[in-house]
Amino acid sequence: MTQTADTGPAVSFTGAVKTFGAVRAVDGADLEIHRGETVALLGRNGAGKSTTIGLLLGLDQPDSGQVRLFGRTPEQAVRAGLVGAMLQTGQPIPRVTVRELVAFVASTYPRPLPVSEALDMAGLAEFAGRRVDKLSGGQTQRVRFAVALAGNPELIVLDEPTAALDVEARRAFWDSMRAYARRGNTVLFSTHYLEEADDNADRIVVIDRGRIVADGSAELIKRSAGGSLVSFDLAGRGTEGLPLLPGVTAVEIRGDRASLRTDDSDATVVALAELGAIRGLAVAPATLEDAFLRLTSHEPASHEPAHVPGEPTNESGHGTAPRPQKADV
Repeated sequence: MTQTADTGPAVSFTGAVKTFGAVRAVDGADLEIHRGETVALLGRNGAGKSTTIGLLLGLDQPDSGQVRLFGRTPEQAVRAGLVGAMLQTGQPIPRVTVRELVAFVASTYPRPLPVSEALDMAGLAEFAGRRVDKLSGGQTQRVRFAVALAGNPELIVLDEPTAALDVEARRAFWDSMRAYARRGNTVLFSTHYLEEADDNADRIVVIDRGRIVADGSAELIKRSAGGSLVSFDLAGRGTEGLPLLPGVTAVEIRGDRASLRTDDSDATVVALAELGAIRGLAVAPATLEDAFLRLTSHEPASHEPAHVPGEPTNESGHGTAPRPQKADV
């Protein structure tokens, strides 16, 4: 479903800055999202995700720098029907049915998706004749998705898309989203559910205090968190010497249990065994949550985005994910 002839990136931020008073909500963002990628945007509340999305959609203008979608300004791309958005804000329109609303939105675009197809993809076919203001919270969220699809966009932007959805509805939503992406479309989404980013994104971009602090595939970002976690019961044993064990990069004590972040779990476990009997030993790979918390901990850090080990770099030196191979808290 290609509407644009050029082959440039779907999204391009070049030195974008947006301030609100003394707060730099977006602080020199450099980011490219290539066509066909599914990208997760992660960050703590107030990190700058919503402002980034606002700049991308033309709802805000950068104070400096540039934002382009398919080589156009955001306003031009939206008017051309190249972009669809599913935002958290907005109230249901009273006294119109789901089908009427989606059909009206579709009629405002030059090459809309057939209304029945948009309803099917959003899981709304059985609710098409129901009034929008009589739907449940989860059903209303599906309506927002159908509206975002109505213009048949090449890029869809989703802000917390599965909020208010139960587990079954979340699974159905991501099935639909993957089907949309398989058409060669580009997806950018933010989410509170880190497992959604891990499961559905080709690439993850982490924002903290307005800056991009990591950009890469989920696996490589997890690897940057320190490899593995080795945990065991202290059982009254002291913690002296734990930071000096082979491979250990960090130690955390919670109650009577120690967790060691390690780059070499085998060497760490062997060294622990040499210290004596170990109770409740568990070894697990680092999770995306581990990596996220490490990347967004408010400790003094370099202003340069983290390059994820093993990732290629672009000309600016930022880490980039492998190109499409089908990534608010």
